[in-house]
This record gives sequence, C-alpha cells and structure tokens, in this order.
Amino acid sequence: MRVITQQSPGGPEVLTIVDAPEPRPLPTEVLVRVKAIGLNPLEARLRAGEFPMIGRPPFILGWDLSGVVEEAATWRFRPGDKVFGMPLFPRAASAYAEVVAAPALHLTRKPASLSHVEASALPVVGLTAWQGLVDLAGVTEGDRVLVHGGGGGVGHVAIQIAKALGAYVIATAGGGKREFVEGLGADEVIDYTAVDFTEAVRDVDVVLDTIGGDTVERSLDVLRPGGHLVTAVAESDPVLAAKYEAAGMRFSGIAVDPDPVALRGLVELVEQGRLRVHIQETFPFERVADAHRLLDGGHLQGKLVLTV
Repeated sequence: MRVITQQSPGGPEVLTIVDAPEPRPLPTEVLVRVKAIGLNPLEARLRAGEFPMIGRPPFILGWDLSGVVEEAATWRFRPGDKVFGMPLFPRAASAYAEVVAAPALHLTRKPASLSHVEASALPVVGLTAWQGLVDLAGVTEGDRVLVHGGGGGVGHVAIQIAKALGAYVIATAGGGKREFVEGLGADEVIDYTAVDFTEAVRDVDVVLDTIGGDTVERSLDVLRPGGHLVTAVAESDPVLAAKYEAAGMRFSGIAVDPDPVALRGLVELVEQGRLRVHIQETFPFERVADAHRLLDGGHLQGKLVLTV
C-alpha cells in the first residue's frame, strides 16, 4: 500500500509517498480500505515540528478517515461495511494511507446521505463541537451560545449542533464568510475584523472558542453570571481557569477523544438534515503537499479532504 510519511519536520515539501506493508488488525479491530482523509490544522503543526504529540519523525499523520472494511477481527463490522471515524486520537492513527487498522469502537457506519469525502471531514470537528457543547456545556433550548471562528472546521459544525439543540447562536467570522455562516443557521454574525465582539454581545450562556489567544480572556466580558467558556485551543491554562472561577464563571478545555456515542449522535443529525459538513476543496492523495500549503495559510472555510 501507499502511505504519506515524512523523515523530518518542515514545510509541506517533507511529505512524501512511499510503499509500506499493510497493517494487520488486532482482535477488536478492522482493516479499512481508505476512500477519503479529512485534514486538520493540527496535522500541519505536527508536520512542522511545533510539538511532539506523536513523537518525532518518521511518522504518518492523520486521524479522520472514511472507507470500506476489508477485514474484521470483531463482531461489530463485516467486510464491505462503509465506516468512518477518528481512531486512536491523540495517539497516531496513521490515516494518511491507503489502508488503516483501527479499533472497531472508534468507527461507526457511514450514513448513505454522506459521501466518503463528506464523512471523512466530520469526525475531528464534529466530535470536538459535540463534546464541547453537549457533554461539557450541556447546551439546552433557549441558551445563548457564542461560537468563535464560525466559518472554520469546528465552528461551522458547532453552529449547526447548537441550533439543533435549540440555542440562539451568535458567531464571529470574517466579513467574507458572513453569507456562509448565516446559511448554517447563525442568528447573528459578528465580523471580528470590523467589530469588537465584547461590545456587540452580552449575557451569553456558553462560549465555544476555536481561536485562542486573547479571544479566550476577552470572552469573560460577554458571559452572563455562571456562564461557561469551552475552548478547543487553550485547554490547559490554569491561570485563565482561575480567572474565570474567580469571576463566577466556568472554564473548560476540550481535548477531543474517540467517542462512538457522539459519532452516532452526529449521524442522527446528518440523517435528520440538520447537519452538513462543508468541504472547501478536495485534493488527490498525490497532492497532499498542496493541501498542506492551504492548511498553513489558515482562514479555511470548512474542511480540506484528500481522496484516495
């Protein structure tokens, strides 16, 4: 099989395609013939060597995948089943490959309404948004929810999940993404390039942060007493957590993990027509470096996907 690997940290040019032996599924695992791979900004940072979450190269990046089961060392799936998921995170899943061995519990059946490309783009962003809004924040009908980065990968899915939960949703996004974000169901869109969100928003129950930096600290000003900040960026900041607690607010960091229950929750929303994942662009497997150049540039609208 072919895999995308790298021998050293660096720019997109370090990603190379090589031949490698196919993995063998352990008991409770399946062997998946990969059809599409969702890309995430984290992978660009790991490629560049910004932090050693999966060790030093050589390694194979990637977690989001959708494909077809070839072998099943488990009763949960059979050969021919179409599946998708985010196996093993934060350990290396080596999803930038034509074939992947993955725990069956970290995958679920792909709904017929999603193509492999769409399904591969959903797990990391969908699970992050679900675990932040549903599991941590407990968003319910009537809550006021502010989503920072509403046009990005996590943000555009979070808007739809919050709306499905019955929330009133406010989103920050650059002016060029206003129409896109409004189309996702946001009740208000704040152009952060023109307006200070702390002057435009008040009495928010939940803030979901995907930006980090001073956005997290400044969000304290828009929360109602007892409000909850959930961040997918500054998840381990004890100083910020103490500041929120002192102000009578809650501060939570979300480090996404594989979750079959949440995956099925996302599938239910998809099948109800209440959730879609936006693909900015797809690239063939051979153009992974081009895809990573876009990742490096940031400001994406939705997700990027490799097709295999």
